[in-house]
Amino acid sequence: MTARRIQFPATPPAVGPDLGRAVPRRAPGSLSPASVARPPRRRRTLARAFTLLEILLALALVALLLLAMNTFVFSMAELWGQRSEPRLFDQHVRAVTRFLEQELRASALPPAARANSTPIALQEIRPQNGAMEKMLTFELPAGSRLFQWPGRPLPEVVCSFQARSGEGLVLLWHSRLEKNFDTDSPRETVVTPLVTALAYDYYDADTQRWSSETTLKSDPQGQPMAPQRLRLKFAYGKLTREALVSLPTPGEGLPVF
Repeated sequence: MTARRIQFPATPPAVGPDLGRAVPRRAPGSLSPASVARPPRRRRTLARAFTLLEILLALALVALLLLAMNTFVFSMAELWGQRSEPRLFDQHVRAVTRFLEQELRASALPPAARANSTPIALQEIRPQNGAMEKMLTFELPAGSRLFQWPGRPLPEVVCSFQARSGEGLVLLWHSRLEKNFDTDSPRETVVTPLVTALAYDYYDADTQRWSSETTLKSDPQGQPMAPQRLRLKFAYGKLTREALVSLPTPGEGLPVF
């Protein structure tokens, strides 16, 4: 009888920890299937809460920011309040100047003015509390919003300007349609109490220069001449301003301003 020889493997399989199951050995330097399929573990980052010191520091920074903004707002308000009087004074000067220019332009437009006429001329006017004197006069066919008539408003209003000490710039006006137009003094309306002086500017074409006169300038024959500009001096406390009002001259067609 021939004996049967049993051959064993050169390397016996390793026995696994579970139930004695054989686990094949892997070659050195190779990765196991489980390690290849499983992704590497990431480090867990824990959200760190704010500490009490950080919260107090943030509150202090916010308080400093609010204090700086509050100081800035109050300082700007104080500067704006200090500049309120000059700003309002300048607005008043511009409003009065614009009003005079509009009224004078209206007097130089048809039907109040005709071509080659003098809508702004010098006439003798007797104020209510004064002697008759030469004043710049102009006519407003539709009147003005400043006029307060005792009855029904009338057209063809003749107006004049006069600067009075302590009263300001006074507008004298009455209608040609009134019964006692030639004998009664014109009505008076204060345009602004801040005008302290009224001067007249004349332009010399020969010298090409302007001259300012406190009274109306006369020609070689002794007749008062109409100026080209009015110079108004405003005063309010320590604030003073000067404003120029050009007198329009009508020509062919539209007037020249």
